[in-house]
Amino acid sequence: MIDSSSKAYKKARRQYLKTTRNRDQNIEKDWTPFRAAEKYFKARFPPPDLTKVLDLAVLDSTRGAELAAGVWLGTPDAVETRAFTTNAGRPGYTFPSVPGLVLLPAFLSPEKQIELVKWSLVDHSKPPNETNLDIHYILPTEGIWNAHVRDGTTVVHPRPIESDAQYLKQESGPRQLIDNISANTDNFESLNSVSKLPPPPAATVQPSTCSDLLSRLRWANIGWFYHWGTKQYDFSKGKIPVHDTVRQVCKSAVQSIEWKDVFASDTADWGPDGPDWMDWHENYEPDAGIVNFYQTKDTLMAHVDRSEVCATSPLVSISLGNAAIFLIGGLTRDTDPIPILLRSGDVVIMSGPACRRAYHGVPRILDNTFPPHMIDIPDDPGWSVFKTYMASTRINVNVRQVFPREFDPRIA
Repeated sequence: MIDSSSKAYKKARRQYLKTTRNRDQNIEKDWTPFRAAEKYFKARFPPPDLTKVLDLAVLDSTRGAELAAGVWLGTPDAVETRAFTTNAGRPGYTFPSVPGLVLLPAFLSPEKQIELVKWSLVDHSKPPNETNLDIHYILPTEGIWNAHVRDGTTVVHPRPIESDAQYLKQESGPRQLIDNISANTDNFESLNSVSKLPPPPAATVQPSTCSDLLSRLRWANIGWFYHWGTKQYDFSKGKIPVHDTVRQVCKSAVQSIEWKDVFASDTADWGPDGPDWMDWHENYEPDAGIVNFYQTKDTLMAHVDRSEVCATSPLVSISLGNAAIFLIGGLTRDTDPIPILLRSGDVVIMSGPACRRAYHGVPRILDNTFPPHMIDIPDDPGWSVFKTYMASTRINVNVRQVFPREFDPRIA
């Protein structure tokens, strides 16, 4: 499936030989199983073999054109799954090795996928929602995407460092990983009282055009504001309501599943109050999240979501555009992760104590997997600008519930 005569392949081979020429031959012995999997799928040369990657689109005859258009294929039996039928009559899958993990292939129609792409760029990537670019630039109030479409040559200026402002202290040297404490009802007040100063704008950034900055857009916040410096939520900023388009998709995904079947044999520790899955159809209410914008060379390394007090409620992850390899393991990086190929329209739900606290990541965005139903839309002449951007992009809308419904942390 990989063209070994292509310029990209030859370039990757040269880069591989250059970077490994003097590498310690024993370096891999210190890698955890999760790290080894990340390295394997991230490698440009030799390109990874996906025969051991779960690809449930292979079972769906309606996705034949999508599979044929790309160069990456997994297999439908690479990972042990349990098939079920959702309340909407669609196929769903659970994973015995990761209780609480649910995959809903092609859950979103092509029309809904296109709607969500437009929402992510046009409606969401602008104030009052924060993006990674806001830290360093004074962005147009209309948002970086809308400014790009209107006039991509418009110059955006760096955000100045204010002499009288307080900023988060930046340690010199390599960036330090933050291993944050898991949030719960007992420690919420102490975590909430931790100072959450903004990071300082970078002193070295230069003025840039809107079109150049668009390629550097990596995330846009949803709902409660997330403070990356402490990996905790900053409730002092208040909460922006989750847009109804995304809210309804998440709620319909959760409500389409009979959770008693998912957790029928579950023996995990749900905490002092016991399991709460029987209430999710009524009480699940997404209130925070992030829209991730991945380019084909981007990755999301292994991490655990520990910031939500609702540590077992469903986290709904929506894939749009190019496909990706998703890895999920266990409570430490020492557990071998399972690899899943996620395509546009697929929805993953992480729920329950074993799954919500499991290490997971995205080591590879698979190039040339932009689905055909997003290429030509005759009834939408304005789609061409989205198509150009999305041809090398994967958008991931990732939404979760931080607090029990009706709970307001500002008055807790």
